[in-house]
Amino acid sequence: MSMSEADWARRAVPGVQALAPYEPGKPIAELRREYGVTDIIKLASNESPLGPSPQALTAAREAAAEMHRYPDGNAFELKARLAARHGVGAERITLGNGSNDVLALIAQAFLGPEREAVFSRHAFAVYPIVTQAAGAVARVAPAQGADSDQPYGHDLAAMQRLISGRTRVVFIANPNNPTGTWAGEDALRAFIEQVPSDVLVVVDEAYFEYARDLAGLPDASRWLDEFPNLVVTRTFSKCYGLAGLRVGYALSSPPVAELLNRVRQPFNCNAVAQAAAGAALDDEAHLARAIALNTEQLRLMEAELRQLGLAVLPSAGNFLCFDVGGGAASVNEGLLRAGVIVRPVGGYELPGFLRVSVGLPEENRRFLDTLERLISAPA
Repeated sequence: MSMSEADWARRAVPGVQALAPYEPGKPIAELRREYGVTDIIKLASNESPLGPSPQALTAAREAAAEMHRYPDGNAFELKARLAARHGVGAERITLGNGSNDVLALIAQAFLGPEREAVFSRHAFAVYPIVTQAAGAVARVAPAQGADSDQPYGHDLAAMQRLISGRTRVVFIANPNNPTGTWAGEDALRAFIEQVPSDVLVVVDEAYFEYARDLAGLPDASRWLDEFPNLVVTRTFSKCYGLAGLRVGYALSSPPVAELLNRVRQPFNCNAVAQAAAGAALDDEAHLARAIALNTEQLRLMEAELRQLGLAVLPSAGNFLCFDVGGGAASVNEGLLRAGVIVRPVGGYELPGFLRVSVGLPEENRRFLDTLERLISAPA
Protein backbone atom coordinates (compact mmCIF):
# COMPACT_ATOMS: atom_id res chain seq x y z
CA MET A 1 0.00 0.00 0.00
CA SER A 2 1.48 3.32 -1.07
CA MET A 3 2.02 6.14 1.40
CA SER A 4 -0.20 9.21 1.09
CA GLU A 5 1.12 12.77 1.35
CA ALA A 6 -0.36 12.98 4.86
CA ASP A 7 1.32 9.71 5.84
CA TRP A 8 4.71 10.96 4.74
CA ALA A 9 4.16 14.29 6.50
CA ARG A 10 3.53 12.52 9.80
CA ARG A 11 6.86 10.75 9.47
CA ALA A 12 8.83 13.96 9.12
CA VAL A 13 10.42 15.48 12.22
CA PRO A 14 8.04 17.86 14.05
CA GLY A 15 9.76 21.06 12.97
CA VAL A 16 9.56 20.12 9.30
CA GLN A 17 5.91 19.08 9.60
CA ALA A 18 5.00 22.65 10.53
CA LEU A 19 7.09 24.32 7.84
CA ALA A 20 5.80 26.09 4.75
CA PRO A 21 8.30 26.10 1.84
CA TYR A 22 10.11 29.33 1.04
CA GLU A 23 8.43 31.07 -1.89
CA PRO A 24 10.91 32.84 -4.18
CA GLY A 25 10.01 35.60 -6.58
CA LYS A 26 8.14 34.51 -9.70
CA PRO A 27 10.61 33.55 -12.47
CA ILE A 28 10.33 35.21 -15.88
CA ALA A 29 9.76 31.86 -17.59
CA GLU A 30 6.83 31.08 -15.28
CA LEU A 31 5.12 34.38 -16.05
CA ARG A 32 5.62 33.73 -19.76
CA ARG A 33 3.96 30.32 -19.44
CA GLU A 34 1.07 31.49 -17.27
CA TYR A 35 0.14 34.75 -19.00
CA GLY A 36 1.66 34.51 -22.45
CA VAL A 37 3.54 37.76 -21.82
CA THR A 38 6.81 38.15 -23.72
CA ASP A 39 8.09 41.61 -22.76
CA ILE A 40 8.90 41.02 -19.09
CA ILE A 41 10.94 42.81 -16.45
CA LYS A 42 11.67 41.22 -13.08
CA LEU A 43 11.84 43.53 -10.07
CA ALA A 44 11.00 40.90 -7.48
CA SER A 45 14.14 39.29 -6.09
CA ASN A 46 16.51 42.16 -5.25
CA GLU A 47 18.97 41.18 -7.94
CA SER A 48 21.57 43.60 -9.29
CA PRO A 49 20.31 45.16 -12.54
CA LEU A 50 23.89 45.68 -13.73
CA GLY A 51 24.66 41.98 -13.50
CA PRO A 52 28.06 40.61 -12.59
CA SER A 53 31.42 42.23 -13.08
CA PRO A 54 33.00 41.50 -16.49
CA GLN A 55 36.00 40.23 -14.54
CA ALA A 56 33.76 37.80 -12.69
CA LEU A 57 32.29 36.57 -15.98
CA THR A 58 35.75 35.94 -17.38
CA ALA A 59 36.84 34.09 -14.25
CA ALA A 60 33.65 31.99 -14.30
CA ARG A 61 34.18 30.97 -17.93
CA GLU A 62 37.76 29.95 -17.22
CA ALA A 63 36.75 27.95 -14.15
CA ALA A 64 33.94 26.24 -16.08
CA ALA A 65 36.53 24.55 -18.29
CA GLU A 66 37.56 22.55 -15.20
CA MET A 67 34.06 21.65 -14.06
CA HIS A 68 34.91 17.93 -14.14
CA ARG A 69 37.16 18.56 -11.13
CA TYR A 70 35.90 18.96 -7.58
CA PRO A 71 36.28 22.47 -6.18
CA ASP A 72 38.73 23.36 -3.45
CA GLY A 73 36.71 22.27 -0.42
CA ASN A 74 38.44 24.85 1.76
CA ALA A 75 38.24 27.63 -0.87
CA PHE A 76 41.75 28.78 -0.02
CA GLU A 77 42.00 31.55 -2.63
CA LEU A 78 38.58 33.06 -1.98
CA LYS A 79 39.02 32.90 1.77
CA ALA A 80 42.38 34.63 1.44
CA ARG A 81 40.82 37.47 -0.54
CA LEU A 82 37.96 37.80 1.91
CA ALA A 83 40.35 37.74 4.85
CA ALA A 84 42.39 40.54 3.30
CA ARG A 85 39.25 42.55 2.53
CA HIS A 86 37.98 42.33 6.10
CA GLY A 87 41.32 42.40 7.88
CA VAL A 88 40.70 39.09 9.64
CA GLY A 89 42.25 35.64 9.65
CA ALA A 90 40.92 33.05 7.22
CA GLU A 91 40.04 30.87 10.20
CA ARG A 92 37.16 33.27 10.93
CA ILE A 93 35.43 32.61 7.57
CA THR A 94 32.76 30.04 6.76
CA LEU A 95 31.61 29.83 3.14
CA GLY A 96 28.11 28.93 2.08
CA ASN A 97 25.99 28.22 -0.97
CA GLY A 98 24.63 31.73 -0.55
CA SER A 99 24.31 33.32 2.89
CA ASN A 100 21.07 31.35 3.35
CA ASP A 101 23.22 28.25 3.55
CA VAL A 102 25.30 29.82 6.30
CA LEU A 103 22.15 30.66 8.26
CA ALA A 104 21.11 27.01 7.99
CA LEU A 105 24.56 25.92 9.22
CA ILE A 106 24.20 28.18 12.26
CA ALA A 107 20.83 26.63 13.08
CA GLN A 108 22.16 23.12 12.53
CA ALA A 109 25.12 23.72 14.82
CA PHE A 110 23.46 25.67 17.63
CA LEU A 111 19.70 25.07 17.60
CA GLY A 112 17.58 22.02 18.34
CA PRO A 113 14.81 20.79 20.63
CA GLU A 114 14.52 22.70 23.92
CA ARG A 115 16.45 25.60 22.38
CA GLU A 116 15.16 28.93 21.12
CA ALA A 117 15.96 31.53 18.49
CA VAL A 118 14.85 35.16 18.70
CA PHE A 119 14.04 37.37 15.74
CA SER A 120 11.61 40.12 14.81
CA ARG A 121 8.22 40.02 13.19
CA HIS A 122 8.50 40.81 9.45
CA ALA A 123 12.11 39.56 9.48
CA PHE A 124 13.71 37.56 6.66
CA ALA A 125 11.75 34.36 6.02
CA VAL A 126 14.78 32.07 6.32
CA TYR A 127 15.06 32.64 10.08
CA PRO A 128 11.85 30.81 11.00
CA ILE A 129 12.55 28.15 8.38
CA VAL A 130 15.98 27.17 9.72
CA THR A 131 14.78 27.47 13.32
CA GLN A 132 11.82 25.15 12.84
CA ALA A 133 13.79 22.73 10.68
CA ALA A 134 16.23 22.34 13.57
CA GLY A 135 13.37 21.56 15.95
CA ALA A 136 13.91 24.73 17.95
CA VAL A 137 11.33 27.25 19.17
CA ALA A 138 11.02 30.59 17.39
CA ARG A 139 10.45 33.55 19.72
CA VAL A 140 9.17 36.38 17.52
CA ALA A 141 9.37 39.91 18.88
CA PRO A 142 6.75 42.49 17.90
CA ALA A 143 8.08 44.98 15.37
CA GLN A 144 8.12 48.74 15.73
CA GLY A 145 4.84 50.50 15.07
CA ALA A 146 3.70 51.92 11.77
CA ASP A 147 4.24 55.46 13.10
CA SER A 148 7.85 54.96 14.24
CA ASP A 149 10.87 56.30 12.38
CA GLN A 150 11.53 52.70 11.25
CA PRO A 151 8.00 51.41 10.54
CA TYR A 152 7.69 47.64 11.01
CA GLY A 153 11.44 47.47 11.70
CA HIS A 154 13.19 45.52 14.43
CA ASP A 155 12.33 46.56 17.98
CA LEU A 156 15.64 45.69 19.65
CA ALA A 157 14.28 46.25 23.15
CA ALA A 158 11.42 43.83 22.47
CA MET A 159 13.90 41.29 21.13
CA GLN A 160 16.06 41.70 24.22
CA ARG A 161 13.11 40.91 26.47
CA LEU A 162 12.57 37.57 24.72
CA ILE A 163 16.08 36.27 25.40
CA SER A 164 15.98 33.52 28.02
CA GLY A 165 18.12 30.70 29.32
CA ARG A 166 17.01 28.63 26.34
CA THR A 167 18.01 31.18 23.72
CA ARG A 168 20.96 30.12 21.60
CA VAL A 169 20.71 32.41 18.55
CA VAL A 170 19.40 35.91 17.83
CA PHE A 171 18.93 36.86 14.16
CA ILE A 172 19.08 40.52 13.11
CA ALA A 173 18.90 41.52 9.44
CA ASN A 174 20.50 44.93 9.02
CA PRO A 175 18.96 46.24 6.84
CA ASN A 176 15.96 43.94 6.96
CA ASN A 177 14.29 42.25 4.04
CA PRO A 178 11.46 42.86 3.10
CA THR A 179 10.96 46.11 5.03
CA GLY A 180 14.29 47.78 4.20
CA THR A 181 14.49 49.16 7.75
CA TRP A 182 17.67 49.20 9.81
CA ALA A 183 19.33 49.72 13.18
CA GLY A 184 22.00 52.38 13.57
CA GLU A 185 25.45 51.85 15.05
CA ASP A 186 24.74 52.99 18.60
CA ALA A 187 21.51 51.00 18.91
CA LEU A 188 22.94 47.82 17.42
CA ARG A 189 26.11 47.95 19.47
CA ALA A 190 24.18 48.57 22.70
CA PHE A 191 21.95 45.60 21.91
CA ILE A 192 24.88 43.24 21.34
CA GLU A 193 26.49 44.42 24.58
CA GLN A 194 23.37 43.34 26.50
CA VAL A 195 23.06 39.87 24.96
CA PRO A 196 24.52 37.11 27.17
CA SER A 197 27.95 36.06 25.93
CA ASP A 198 26.81 32.46 25.38
CA VAL A 199 24.09 33.49 22.90
CA LEU A 200 25.06 33.96 19.26
CA VAL A 201 24.05 37.27 17.68
CA VAL A 202 23.81 36.83 13.92
CA VAL A 203 23.88 40.17 12.09
CA ASP A 204 22.76 39.47 8.54
CA GLU A 205 24.32 42.11 6.29
CA ALA A 206 23.19 40.85 2.88
CA TYR A 207 22.57 44.44 1.71
CA PHE A 208 25.58 45.97 3.43
CA GLU A 209 27.19 47.48 0.32
CA TYR A 210 24.05 49.47 -0.48
CA ALA A 211 23.34 50.32 3.15
CA ARG A 212 26.64 52.03 3.86
CA ASP A 213 25.92 54.61 1.17
CA LEU A 214 22.21 55.02 1.91
CA ALA A 215 22.12 55.04 5.69
CA GLY A 216 25.68 54.84 6.98
CA LEU A 217 25.11 51.49 8.64
CA PRO A 218 27.89 50.08 10.84
CA ASP A 219 30.16 47.34 9.61
CA ALA A 220 29.45 44.87 12.40
CA SER A 221 32.45 42.76 11.39
CA ARG A 222 34.66 45.43 13.00
CA TRP A 223 33.31 44.25 16.38
CA LEU A 224 34.32 40.61 16.09
CA ASP A 225 37.23 40.91 18.52
CA GLU A 226 35.03 42.58 21.14
CA PHE A 227 32.14 40.13 20.88
CA PRO A 228 33.15 36.48 20.44
CA ASN A 229 29.43 35.61 20.20
CA LEU A 230 28.96 37.80 17.10
CA VAL A 231 28.46 36.30 13.63
CA VAL A 232 28.21 38.55 10.57
CA THR A 233 26.86 37.15 7.31
CA ARG A 234 27.40 38.61 3.84
CA THR A 235 26.54 37.58 0.29
CA PHE A 236 27.66 38.01 -3.31
CA SER A 237 24.05 37.65 -4.49
CA LYS A 238 23.03 41.30 -4.22
CA CYS A 239 25.40 44.14 -5.02
CA TYR A 240 28.02 41.84 -6.59
CA GLY A 241 25.46 40.40 -9.00
CA LEU A 242 26.20 36.70 -8.48
CA ALA A 243 22.79 35.48 -7.27
CA GLY A 244 22.76 32.62 -9.76
CA LEU A 245 26.04 31.20 -8.47
CA ARG A 246 25.10 31.27 -4.76
CA VAL A 247 28.08 32.49 -2.74
CA GLY A 248 27.82 33.74 0.82
CA TYR A 249 29.93 33.68 3.94
CA ALA A 250 30.03 34.22 7.68
CA LEU A 251 32.61 36.06 9.75
CA SER A 252 32.88 34.92 13.35
CA SER A 253 35.24 33.91 16.11
CA PRO A 254 37.48 30.96 15.12
CA PRO A 255 35.75 28.54 17.55
CA VAL A 256 32.34 29.33 16.06
CA ALA A 257 33.68 29.04 12.50
CA GLU A 258 35.23 25.69 13.37
CA LEU A 259 31.86 24.39 14.55
CA LEU A 260 30.09 25.68 11.45
CA ASN A 261 32.65 23.98 9.26
CA ARG A 262 31.95 20.68 11.00
CA VAL A 263 28.40 20.67 9.63
CA ARG A 264 29.18 22.36 6.31
CA GLN A 265 28.96 20.12 3.26
CA PRO A 266 32.46 19.50 1.84
CA PHE A 267 31.88 21.21 -1.52
CA ASN A 268 29.08 23.64 -0.73
CA CYS A 269 30.75 26.48 -2.67
CA ASN A 270 31.40 25.34 -6.22
CA ALA A 271 34.49 26.10 -8.27
CA VAL A 272 32.84 28.52 -10.70
CA ALA A 273 31.30 30.43 -7.80
CA GLN A 274 34.63 30.65 -5.98
CA ALA A 275 36.41 32.00 -9.06
CA ALA A 276 33.69 34.53 -9.90
CA ALA A 277 33.42 35.79 -6.32
CA GLY A 278 37.17 36.31 -6.07
CA ALA A 279 37.24 38.27 -9.30
CA ALA A 280 34.17 40.31 -8.25
CA LEU A 281 36.03 41.42 -5.13
CA ASP A 282 38.79 42.82 -7.32
CA ASP A 283 36.48 44.87 -9.54
CA GLU A 284 35.79 47.78 -7.21
CA ALA A 285 34.76 50.05 -10.09
CA HIS A 286 31.87 47.77 -11.04
CA LEU A 287 30.74 47.59 -7.43
CA ALA A 288 30.83 51.39 -7.19
CA ARG A 289 28.67 51.70 -10.33
CA ALA A 290 26.12 49.29 -8.88
CA ILE A 291 25.94 51.24 -5.62
CA ALA A 292 25.68 54.62 -7.37
CA LEU A 293 22.89 53.42 -9.67
CA ASN A 294 20.96 52.01 -6.74
CA THR A 295 21.31 55.15 -4.63
CA GLU A 296 20.07 57.39 -7.44
CA GLN A 297 17.19 55.16 -8.56
CA LEU A 298 16.02 54.18 -5.07
CA ARG A 299 15.55 57.84 -4.14
CA LEU A 300 13.79 58.58 -7.42
CA MET A 301 11.42 55.63 -7.03
CA GLU A 302 10.67 56.48 -3.41
CA ALA A 303 9.82 60.06 -4.31
CA GLU A 304 7.52 59.03 -7.16
CA LEU A 305 5.74 56.38 -5.10
CA ARG A 306 5.03 59.03 -2.48
CA GLN A 307 3.74 61.36 -5.19
CA LEU A 308 1.24 58.63 -6.06
CA GLY A 309 -0.02 58.88 -2.49
CA LEU A 310 1.48 55.58 -1.35
CA ALA A 311 3.12 54.97 2.03
CA VAL A 312 6.70 53.79 1.48
CA LEU A 313 8.91 52.25 4.15
CA PRO A 314 12.41 53.73 4.53
CA SER A 315 14.95 51.44 2.90
CA ALA A 316 18.70 50.99 3.10
CA GLY A 317 18.66 48.14 0.56
CA ASN A 318 18.04 47.84 -3.17
CA PHE A 319 14.26 47.61 -2.85
CA LEU A 320 11.23 49.47 -1.54
CA CYS A 321 8.26 48.11 0.36
CA PHE A 322 5.11 50.16 -0.23
CA ASP A 323 1.53 50.00 0.96
CA VAL A 324 -1.27 49.66 -1.56
CA GLY A 325 -3.83 48.69 1.05
CA GLY A 326 -6.55 46.20 0.34
CA GLY A 327 -5.79 46.29 -3.39
CA ALA A 328 -2.37 44.66 -3.18
CA ALA A 329 -3.48 41.42 -4.84
CA SER A 330 -5.24 43.15 -7.73
CA VAL A 331 -2.39 45.61 -8.25
CA ASN A 332 0.11 42.75 -8.30
CA GLU A 333 -2.07 40.89 -10.79
CA GLY A 334 -2.25 43.96 -13.00
CA LEU A 335 1.51 44.36 -12.91
CA LEU A 336 2.01 40.71 -13.85
CA ARG A 337 -0.34 40.99 -16.81
CA ALA A 338 1.67 44.01 -17.93
CA GLY A 339 4.89 41.98 -17.71
CA VAL A 340 6.20 43.57 -14.49
CA ILE A 341 7.13 41.17 -11.70
CA VAL A 342 7.26 42.56 -8.15
CA ARG A 343 6.98 40.72 -4.84
CA PRO A 344 3.86 40.41 -2.68
CA VAL A 345 4.83 40.23 0.99
CA GLY A 346 1.68 38.90 2.59
CA GLY A 347 3.74 35.95 3.81
CA TYR A 348 5.66 38.41 5.98
CA GLU A 349 2.42 39.54 7.64
CA LEU A 350 2.35 42.66 5.48
CA PRO A 351 -0.67 41.81 3.33
CA GLY A 352 -1.26 45.31 2.00
CA PHE A 353 2.32 45.78 0.81
CA LEU A 354 4.30 45.02 -2.32
CA ARG A 355 8.09 45.04 -2.60
CA VAL A 356 9.85 46.28 -5.71
CA SER A 357 13.54 45.87 -6.47
CA VAL A 358 15.53 48.68 -8.03
CA GLY A 359 16.18 47.93 -11.69
CA LEU A 360 17.67 49.80 -14.59
CA PRO A 361 16.26 53.32 -15.09
CA GLU A 362 14.06 52.26 -18.00
CA GLU A 363 12.71 49.29 -16.00
CA ASN A 364 11.91 51.49 -13.02
CA ARG A 365 10.16 53.97 -15.30
CA ARG A 366 8.02 51.22 -16.78
CA PHE A 367 7.10 49.93 -13.33
CA LEU A 368 6.13 53.39 -12.08
CA ASP A 369 4.08 54.24 -15.16
CA THR A 370 2.28 50.88 -15.05
CA LEU A 371 1.59 51.22 -11.34
CA GLU A 372 0.20 54.73 -11.80
CA ARG A 373 -2.21 53.50 -14.47
CA LEU A 374 -3.38 50.65 -12.23
CA ILE A 375 -4.04 52.66 -9.09
CA SER A 376 -5.67 55.56 -10.94
CA ALA A 377 -7.98 53.35 -13.01
CA PRO A 378 -11.65 53.46 -11.94
CA ALA A 379 -12.73 50.53 -9.79
